[in-house]
Amino acid sequence: MPNRTYITAEEKIMPGHKPMKDRLTLALCANASGDCKIKPMLVYDSENPRTFKSHKILKEKLKIMWRANPKAWVTRQFFVQWVNLVFGPSVKKYLQENNLPVQALLVLDNAPANPPNLEDDILEEFRFIKVLYLPPNTTPILQPMDQQVISNFKNLCTKHLFRRCFEVTENTNLTLREYWKDHFNIVICLRIIDQAWLSVTTRTLTSAWKKLWPESVAERTFEGFEPEVPVKEEIVSLKKSMGLVMDERVTVNYIT
Repeated sequence: MPNRTYITAEEKIMPGHKPMKDRLTLALCANASGDCKIKPMLVYDSENPRTFKSHKILKEKLKIMWRANPKAWVTRQFFVQWVNLVFGPSVKKYLQENNLPVQALLVLDNAPANPPNLEDDILEEFRFIKVLYLPPNTTPILQPMDQQVISNFKNLCTKHLFRRCFEVTENTNLTLREYWKDHFNIVICLRIIDQAWLSVTTRTLTSAWKKLWPESVAERTFEGFEPEVPVKEEIVSLKKSMGLVMDERVTVNYIT
């Protein structure tokens, strides 16, 4: 929840109430054509949350690769597992189905979770994958996922979160704060992540490569691409429907 909403503002002043500090790490990946979204990796602080049992959630059926450690950090071990269990098989299948040469380049920034010499840990069947590490301090400039993809994904998460809050509070006697405190959980969060990642458009994914690989974008006219949804306007509208005391500038500043 944006930190300017009345919920989080009240959490800071309520005596004896522990503010929600639930955190997770999510790793996103897609290709330059924008037609191959790789299953994200999610790292949480609990291996088996209680809500999984009550909702009968099977981790192997999730649309993300679930991993856990106390700090919800991506480790070298987790990243190598993601490459060999998710990225490699997905990319190989995509290339074969599209009659493309079985070759792939994985572009990584210098984040601590992205291990050096990663190619040494790639399984033999996926050795067609080459790894390119971007120079230090260039992530905001070159890293495709950092060129509006992540911010767009966050916008969509916020939109789906507000829509969920609005629908529940509109049809029940729950206040927004009661719903947020007692009824929002990691299972609902996973559903929002699925919706948001599905909603990131091909145009957004392709445009993200214009700084690193401008030729790949110049070759596409974007004709026939799905129109971009005015996500921020939807968030503002939903926020007003719930009576949140936040102006449009605060909303935009939070989600971009």
